[in-house]
Amino acid sequence: MFEFSPSPQQQDMIEKATALMDEYVYPNEKHMVPHRGLPEEILRPLQAKVKEQGLWAGHMPEEVGGMGMGFVSLGLLSEIIGRSPIGPYVFGSMAPDAGNGEILWKAGTPEQKEKYLVPLVNGEIRSCFAMTEPEVSGSDPTTLQARAHLDGDDWILNAHKWFTTGAIGASFSIVMAMTDPDAPPHKRFSMFIVDADNPGFEIVREVPVIGDHYPGGHCEVRYTNCHVPKENLLGRRGEGFALAQLRLGPGRITHAMRWIGVAKRSFDLMVDYASQRITRGKPLAHFQSIQNFIADSATEIEAARLMTLYAAWKMDKGSETRKEISMIKFYGAKVLHDVIDRAIQVHGALGITGDTPLEGFYREARTARIYDGADEVHRMVVAKQVLKTFKGGASDGQKQREATNNQR
Repeated sequence: MFEFSPSPQQQDMIEKATALMDEYVYPNEKHMVPHRGLPEEILRPLQAKVKEQGLWAGHMPEEVGGMGMGFVSLGLLSEIIGRSPIGPYVFGSMAPDAGNGEILWKAGTPEQKEKYLVPLVNGEIRSCFAMTEPEVSGSDPTTLQARAHLDGDDWILNAHKWFTTGAIGASFSIVMAMTDPDAPPHKRFSMFIVDADNPGFEIVREVPVIGDHYPGGHCEVRYTNCHVPKENLLGRRGEGFALAQLRLGPGRITHAMRWIGVAKRSFDLMVDYASQRITRGKPLAHFQSIQNFIADSATEIEAARLMTLYAAWKMDKGSETRKEISMIKFYGAKVLHDVIDRAIQVHGALGITGDTPLEGFYREARTARIYDGADEVHRMVVAKQVLKTFKGGASDGQKQREATNNQR
C-alpha cells in the first residue's frame, strides 16, 4: 500500500536538504554563470557541506559513495534540490553524470567502475552521453547511424552526435553505436566508454540552445576512427537499448520531481506577489482571474506530484512502470510550463526580467517537452499501453453492455 507520510528517515532527509538549500544554495544562485554553472571555488565548498550531511549522490548506492535509497526517497529529495538550477550540482546528482553513473553501476566491469564510476560519483570528474544524431530523428533511435566494428583488440568507432550534454571538460563519454546490423532492431546497438583524450574524439561546437544550460554545454561531437579498447565495451554486445532504458526510467523520475520543485517555487513566488501587490485599491489576490491561477496551479502541482511518487513507488516494488513514466513525463512538463507562465503573468513586467528566477525557469521549461523523449512519443506509449490492456480482457464498458443485453 502506498504510504503518503514520509518515513522518519525521509523526513530527516527532507529537513536537512531544505536547510542546506535555504542557507547555502539559494544565496549562491547569484554567482551562477549562464552556460557554465557555479565557479569551482564556490561549488566545491557547497558540495563538501552536502557530503558532510550524508545527502550526496542520492541516485547511487552507498558502496560507491551515494545514499543508497529507493526511488520514492530519491523523488522527495529531487523535489527539494530541483527548486534551484544549481541544486543538482551542489548535491551531486546532475545529468548526464547521474544517468551515466547508473549505467556504470549496473553494467560496468570492476575495472570500469574503479576507473570511471568512483571518480564520477565523487564529483572529481564529469562525463557526457552521446546518443542523439543530427541526421536522424531522436524519437526513433533504431535509425542511429553511428557504427563500430571490431578490429583485433579495438573497436573502430565512427559517429556524428549532437546534444551531447556536458561534453566540454568531460573526462569520458558513453556512446551508442551499431555493432550488429543483422540483429533485430533493438539488439543492433552497443555502448562504449570513450576517453576524451582519444585522438578521434572532436568537439565540433557548443550548440546554442534556449535556456541557461549547464557546464559542458550541449555539443556537436564527432568520433572519427576512434580506436576503443575491447574492455571499454559497456555491458554486453547488443545491449545498448537495454542500458539506455536503465538511465531513462530513473532519470524521468528525478526530472519530473525536480520540475515539481521548480513549479512549487514559481507558485510560491506567484502567491506571495499576488498577496502583496496592490492594484485598483486591493491586492492582486482578490481578483478572480488571479485566484483561478492559484487554484489551477495548486491542483496541477499536487496531481503531478502524486503521479510521480506513485510511479516511483511502483519502481521500488519492481513493477512495470512504462506507462506511468511516460504519463509523468508529458504531464509534468505541461504543468511545469503552465505554472511558470501564470507566475510570470501575475508578476507582469517584473516577471520577464532577471530580477526573479521566473524568466530563466520559463526558458528551461520549454525544453522539457523535448528532451528524454518528445511529449508526442510518450503520449503514443501511454495510448499503446492502454489499448494493449483493453484488448487483453473485457473492458468495464463491454461488461456493462453484455449485462444490459442479458437483461433484455
